[in-house]
Amino acid sequence: MMGGCVCKDEDTTPLPNSASNGLIDDHYRPISHCGFKPASPGIQVDRVDELVLETLNVIDTYVETDQEPSPPSILTLHAIADQEDGWIQVVTSMIRVIPIHHPLGPAAITLLFDDCPLPTKECVLKLSNILNLSMPMYSQGTPQHRNTCVLLGLLAEKLSGPSSIAILTDTTLNYLINNLDPNAEPPVILFSLIALEKFAQTTENKVTIIKQLESMETHPILLLEKWVDSDCYFKRQVGFCAQWCLDNIFIVKDRVFSYQCVNVEGINVMLNTKDVSEYLKISPDGLEARCDAYSFESVRCTFQVDSGVWFYETLIITPGVMQIGWATKDSSFLNHEGYGIGDDEYSLAYDGCRRLVWYKAHSQKQNRDVWKPGDILGSLLDMDKQEIVFYINGEPLPPCTEVFKTASTGFFAAASFMSYQQCRFNFGSQPFRYPPREREFKSFNCCAQLSPEDKVILPRHIFLQQLSKLSVREDSCTLCFDKKASVRLLPCHHRGFCSRCADQLHECPMCRAPIMMKVDMP
Repeated sequence: MMGGCVCKDEDTTPLPNSASNGLIDDHYRPISHCGFKPASPGIQVDRVDELVLETLNVIDTYVETDQEPSPPSILTLHAIADQEDGWIQVVTSMIRVIPIHHPLGPAAITLLFDDCPLPTKECVLKLSNILNLSMPMYSQGTPQHRNTCVLLGLLAEKLSGPSSIAILTDTTLNYLINNLDPNAEPPVILFSLIALEKFAQTTENKVTIIKQLESMETHPILLLEKWVDSDCYFKRQVGFCAQWCLDNIFIVKDRVFSYQCVNVEGINVMLNTKDVSEYLKISPDGLEARCDAYSFESVRCTFQVDSGVWFYETLIITPGVMQIGWATKDSSFLNHEGYGIGDDEYSLAYDGCRRLVWYKAHSQKQNRDVWKPGDILGSLLDMDKQEIVFYINGEPLPPCTEVFKTASTGFFAAASFMSYQQCRFNFGSQPFRYPPREREFKSFNCCAQLSPEDKVILPRHIFLQQLSKLSVREDSCTLCFDKKASVRLLPCHHRGFCSRCADQLHECPMCRAPIMMKVDMP
């Protein structure tokens, strides 16, 4: 395990024993009701609490991507949430009983909220009055803080436009901004920052938040950005999100953008920002990634290998669900359907939270401890022996061979991220912590090259500004508008795609016909 301090609320506690016996471990006993009252006398509070905790366990055991039907606890909670008072009861229960130390707590809130009926504006305002964010019970250190901030972020994400504006009251805004105090608990700071980011997706809210931040004597997010390289993994998450927000959303006058001051001189392989799901956040040096969306976001690296033995490492920053491993050029990312690396026949991944190896959306259980912040996942691809080996802090898992039945060339390092997960990749620009001793291998960084232009990770608003200024050539690819269109699809004969974009297509984007062949045009 990599050295470093552990914050008071760091997610380092092992998962409960739900995977084996369906019970809640003593570390995960629900917290007391702390002043919350039932939304409706007709709903049993304890029963709702029990269902929420059952769902928390389900994330650990409900593993198959296409598993049906939904678990009974989720179906029952959805039925309760169909009524306004029931929705409020389910939401307040999530805030009250989901333990702050559970690594899948925020993901459980996201799962339940995502599948529940969308509340009306009146229902949300009623919930706001129940929570009463200005009351003393929300003083710093109260466990419900984190869960409340997660919920506020989800409300902001789901209720865009006028509804989002209506729920960002002065009380809610002050609550979230006051939580950015560096002396507050890091999980509370983190999810307050994420909630502000999601509220800012509505332009009027964004203007309101920026005005409030600029009125403060010291801009709190500028202070939090300094945590980006912290040895404390929760503070590191805060620093990453603060830096991303300052680069992309809450722009501060005269602040230098991160991409302009990061040193990428020795980095020859990065995460590919042109080959990434839409909501994944990439660090300015192209080596760290984070997902704060409710979808399952994926990314490949910039370097493809077709033969030989290759190795890279991943620093685990958050202990939740990530599927990290290898994907070919034929792999597809279906972020809103929950399909990522290891969920098709052209990729294979390891998930150290659920201790599973994934291939074709099915899993094989591994006899390993749940990964923790600071753990190092090593990933070795041996195309000579046709096997993939994962290592946890240098200890190997059994070799995996399944993916070579359907894929033989075109492999990339790749990963998929559940909500609120983050990790950092080392493709060889730094010494490996646990290099394999039993066989010779090569690192991507020693064999690849990137042009200075390809090393620039632009903030999204700057990228869009530059894109709008470009004049599109008549022969440009109709998908990326960058490379020359040089590929024709068969049997439909549609054209207008570059080779890079065509490699990612399984059906024609114009007529939806299956692609049987891709032909280069003169």
